[in-house]
Amino acid sequence: MSAAPSTLLTVLGAGAWGSVLAMLATRNQHTVRLWSRRGGLSLAEAIAETPLLVSAVSMKGVPEVAQQVKALSLPSSTILVSATKGLDPATGMTAAQIWQKTFPDHPLVVLSGPNLSKEIAAGLPAATVVSSHDEAAAQRVQRVFASERFRVYTNRDPVGTELGGTLKNVIAIAVGVCDGLNLGANAKAALITRALTEITRIGTHLGGEPETFWGLSGLGDLLATCNSPLSRNYQVGIGLARGKSLTAVLNEIEGTAEGVNTANVLADLALREGIPTPISLQVYLLLNQRITPQQAVEALMERDLKPEVWG
Repeated sequence: MSAAPSTLLTVLGAGAWGSVLAMLATRNQHTVRLWSRRGGLSLAEAIAETPLLVSAVSMKGVPEVAQQVKALSLPSSTILVSATKGLDPATGMTAAQIWQKTFPDHPLVVLSGPNLSKEIAAGLPAATVVSSHDEAAAQRVQRVFASERFRVYTNRDPVGTELGGTLKNVIAIAVGVCDGLNLGANAKAALITRALTEITRIGTHLGGEPETFWGLSGLGDLLATCNSPLSRNYQVGIGLARGKSLTAVLNEIEGTAEGVNTANVLADLALREGIPTPISLQVYLLLNQRITPQQAVEALMERDLKPEVWG
């Protein structure tokens, strides 16, 4: 696939991830407007006549920013790219679902994968997925960000692509607890493997395709997040296992650990939909101080004996 001609794009959110996406596009000779609430560029100026609007704001900011953009003049042909991983506490919707509901007539692309922003900023190789029901829109976004060090794949399952990246943040907290308690490589491998089954169960129930969760935005993102101290959600689990309060841990972390909010929203969603989520449930109970890290491990180990694959 040939490189994209120079184009204009707007990135909403100048945090670590938004800044990296802006850097990737700039290195590909594209013109980038990087917007944040504390920046000097107004939102109206940032989105004016932009053909690509990339949202990398935190989950809690998505509903408000989407409404602010709606109140302005967004070109009817603008492609929306959602690069946020999380669930909205008020509606249970993903970031992409909020953008699509706000702009139902615009092409929407989900960008997600094993993308630790500090590694990409340092020039280390990585890969990601851009997913959309509009194949032409996905391919356009692919060309904008792809390079020799940033491999970009496409697929047609935006729901699964987004949910893989969202749900793995909860699991990363559990794996952080596992490592913080020094439970060993066997326990960690078992936890990650069973977690992938849980993520796939939730994701397919909510409309994702099973194969997606074995790809970069599912298994790939899960492995990266559960094996790196650069992961904020993993750091949360480590801190809790070492006896720190959730408040203290979050104060020490740079940026947002989206898995904390996601665990709370997911607990309600799973109860309402009747989805078994044993690992995510223990994370929810731990974050809400209903159990200790040791009790969470005991609860998972004491579950009923059954076949590995069933249903």
